[in-house]
Formats: sequence, structure tokens, C-alpha cells
Amino acid sequence: MPVDDSVLVAQAQEGDEQAFGELATRYEGKLRLYVWHIVGEEETARDLVQEAFLKAWANLHRYDRSFRFSTWLFRIAHNLAVDTLRRRRHTDVPLTTVDEEGEMRELPLRDALRSPLEQLANKQLARALEEEIAKLPDSLRELVVLRHFVGLAYQDIAELKGLPLGTVKNKLFRAHSVLREALAPFLGQVGGLE
Repeated sequence: MPVDDSVLVAQAQEGDEQAFGELATRYEGKLRLYVWHIVGEEETARDLVQEAFLKAWANLHRYDRSFRFSTWLFRIAHNLAVDTLRRRRHTDVPLTTVDEEGEMRELPLRDALRSPLEQLANKQLARALEEEIAKLPDSLRELVVLRHFVGLAYQDIAELKGLPLGTVKNKLFRAHSVLREALAPFLGQVGGLE
């Protein structure tokens, strides 16, 4: 059974580098995926995740145990990613992901059982979805990425962003509505969302 984060954090705060290494291993993949969706570049995301872990290690004595360690770590990475964006204003959200081993891979957009027409419709839908996510305001796009690409629960997103749970749900509902409206021409098409 995996050791709870709070136990590993307490050990790391006592100087146990191995405990901190376990925390890093535990969160590296999700953290890189999250940062990558913010900055849009794999190499930059890798660098920022490493920087986030270094900052976390250096500031572990400041960690407030009333919050989840993952929330604190994601906040550090988020701040680094946003600082990077401020320097270069990049808005692409690609339809690829970082797997658990940290390798880049395209999201599966094609089903071998679908006809060429269905596969084409899915590619068009995926491209349109990517474009529409990129058009969302930063605050909504980030929530969509956290929920649907990183897989965080609503409560975890609320803690990470410092927002009330109802606000997170409301903003995600609004983002989904905008995406649904923008993608209306694709909804119900062969291979499209139904």
C-alpha cells in the first residue's frame, strides 16, 4: 500500500531526500502534463517541472499541512508556468499528452473499427476542439485542462486555484457550453459527439 503524502512530507521535512524523491516520482507525470498544457512545449514543461521540484524542496519548511501537498506543488508549478507565459504569450493547447512515464503521445483520435469517413469526421472534430479550447479565456482553458487532461477532481481544482467549489463548477459548465456551441456543426455528424 502506498505511503500517504503527509508521511512522506514529514520525512522530507526532516531531510529525507528519498521521501521527497518518492513524492517527485508520484507527481512528476501529472505535473508535467499540467504544465505542458499551460506552456505548450514539452521541453519547457520538463524544465519547469524540475524547477518546481527544486523550489518545493527548498521551501518545504514553508509548506502548510492544512493543504494537500499536491495542491501546494501544483500551485508552485502553476506560478512558474504563468510567469513563462507572461514572457511569451503562447496560447496553443495541443491534443497530445504526457503518459505516466513522461513520454509524449498523441491522444487516440481514430478507432480502427470506424470507416474512413468516420475517422475523417473525428479528425476534424479533434482539430476543431483543439482550436476552440485554445480560444477560451486563460481562466477557463486552465480549468478544462485540469479537469479533462490532468484528471483532477473539482475539489482539487478548487483548492489549487483558491476558488470556491461552486465557482469551479460554474466556470467549467460555462466552458463546456462555449465548446458545445462552437462545435455544434460537428455534433451528431458521423463520428462526432452525440
